[in-house]
Amino acid sequence: MVDSVRNPEKSTTAPHDVVIVGGGLAGGLIALALHRHAPDCRFVVIEAGRRFGGHHRWSWFETDIRPKARSLMDGFDVNGWDEGYDINFPGLGRTLPTAYRSLASAEFHAKLMAELPAERVMLETRAAALDAGGVTLADGARIAARRVIDCRPFKSSQALSGGWQVFLGQQLRCDTPHGLTRPVIMDASVDQLAPHGNGAAYRFVYVLPLSPTDVFIEDTYYADQPKMDAGVLRGRVAEYAHRQGWTGEIVDSEAGILPVISGGDFDAALAEVAIPGVALAGARGGFSHPLTSYTLPFAVDNALAIAHLIAKAPDLSGSELAAFCHRRAKRHWRATAYYRMLSRMLFEAAEPDKRVVVFEHFYALQGKLVERFYAGRSTWPDRLRILTGKPPVAIPRAIRALFSSGKPLNMETPA
Repeated sequence: MVDSVRNPEKSTTAPHDVVIVGGGLAGGLIALALHRHAPDCRFVVIEAGRRFGGHHRWSWFETDIRPKARSLMDGFDVNGWDEGYDINFPGLGRTLPTAYRSLASAEFHAKLMAELPAERVMLETRAAALDAGGVTLADGARIAARRVIDCRPFKSSQALSGGWQVFLGQQLRCDTPHGLTRPVIMDASVDQLAPHGNGAAYRFVYVLPLSPTDVFIEDTYYADQPKMDAGVLRGRVAEYAHRQGWTGEIVDSEAGILPVISGGDFDAALAEVAIPGVALAGARGGFSHPLTSYTLPFAVDNALAIAHLIAKAPDLSGSELAAFCHRRAKRHWRATAYYRMLSRMLFEAAEPDKRVVVFEHFYALQGKLVERFYAGRSTWPDRLRILTGKPPVAIPRAIRALFSSGKPLNMETPA
């Protein structure tokens, strides 16, 4: 059962201060930040689905979120591992000390429903059109707003280039304790030539021990095309569990295809989704890590920045908020240029079945460097260190990739 749909009055004479369209990670966190830090703001969040967050699991390293911003995640029922995490490659196995966190969308939804006032939430409500003055719903109702924030899902674009992260995960409730105490962020000791309906690709298995008997196993590929053979991936998860000696019942499952952006014309891509006077946030607005596709740390930063701005400047116009978010997106794009270059190296300089060597080379580096990489805060010495030493790819191919514009993100609808 899901919570009853909350529908505040759909036609008001006084416009809302903010309407958030999309109750995924970005939209939900903006709503929470406004509730906590801009208490006088009259906002509403509109979500087409039956619950916030859809059906996902978001994970991050504790150090990905700046210390002053971590309080936004207070109160969420988060899985956490303070003893670090493991990685496994054909020629390398390590335990790194960074604490790791993971949040399931069911817990995300439960927390938002418990904390947000009922009149601030509209579930199972589809937005048909957005503009600077509000939102028109699919049933024709109109919600007037002084500011509108578009947090709908990422839309692929021929203006962007890169590849895809294809994944399917299942939560196994084991018959006996599985014995894991730490996450396995990458187990790339698995077959790199395994068929999966997408050609050769860099493959790894991601494992989270959620309880003494529950373990989340995800089969992941960095692939050239946004295609998935879910049956094959489910078989790979079952095979991995069998090799570990784990038997039991599958109690949950999720799958997805995320962009791994290596370059492109960011202004053109934004122009394809931008609406005059409407602010863009979330992955749709370009706020993700280009190589890992992590979004939560950037969603936290954006939510707090927007809430603090509105609390400080309650008369801020919708166009001014849109310009504020646009400037943040442009800064983020510039700040992550290095990671897009590494994405080009991965997809264009390394043969698909040899991409594992690139990641093995990276994970042999110093732990703090790895921390800063995931947080998107690599220093210049970090960047040089990643590119020095014995090259994991052929130098001529690396040079071509360095100056390449990348492969356009395929507009084909993922299977």
